[in-house]
Amino acid sequence: MILTVTLNAALDVTYGVDSLRPRTSHWVGAVHRGAGGKGVNVARVLAGRGRAVTVTGLVGGPAGALVREDLRAVHGLGDALVPVSGESRRTVTVVSGGDGDATVSNERGPQVSASEWRAFACRFAELVREASVVALCGSLPPGLPSDAYAQLVARAAETGVPTVLDASGAPLLDAPGARPDVMKPDAAELASATGCEDAGAGAERLRGLGARSVVVSSGPGGRLAVTPEGRRRAVPPERLAGNPTGRATPVSPPSRRGSPTARTGATS
Repeated sequence: MILTVTLNAALDVTYGVDSLRPRTSHWVGAVHRGAGGKGVNVARVLAGRGRAVTVTGLVGGPAGALVREDLRAVHGLGDALVPVSGESRRTVTVVSGGDGDATVSNERGPQVSASEWRAFACRFAELVREASVVALCGSLPPGLPSDAYAQLVARAAETGVPTVLDASGAPLLDAPGARPDVMKPDAAELASATGCEDAGAGAERLRGLGARSVVVSSGPGGRLAVTPEGRRRAVPPERLAGNPTGRATPVSPPSRRGSPTARTGATS
């Protein structure tokens, strides 16, 4: 069983438009709402490939209820999500039909109390005993300590379960000391956290802090893996466009005559 951890689960809302233009209004075509957050997206892909997956993390409020319903009804995934009193965040992605590019806006998430974090840590300790590997992904909601992922990685290590960590900001530098097996930042996150513009140098810094292997994603530049065995790079043969969550891109209906009335200075 693969355990995915999404501490800042989200309700993903995706709008399809003919083309995205700044400082104007748009007719929205197709709309999709579903469970999101990096760890949830990982779980969806794994389940689609026939792997046994358990989803855990933090959810709350009406948005959190929709996240759980989507996991169950649409993706057939049971969850071990832990409730919090605040409401789960929403992410809004606008996909341009003209070029397939996506623009994403992310809410920060609910305020999580110390008692809620302790409750989750206890639940995680139970779940990790049944896992073959743990994937910990995404941002931390307000209220959690920056070493939250480091705490979970250390707990998994105590039970001999390997970990894959995809984080950014302060948690990216706090986690290596717990010795995650793989860390997977993107190039911008790595440069921001380490101050190293060169991805290889940034990856080596994380390894020097304790990470066993580091895989850096660079969009069209592909992936750079820095491991105890050396370095490897993989580059896609062509640029990919679309929704970065991996969902199918909504298709907008044919353009309507006219456009919504826009107030001066309004943004989309």
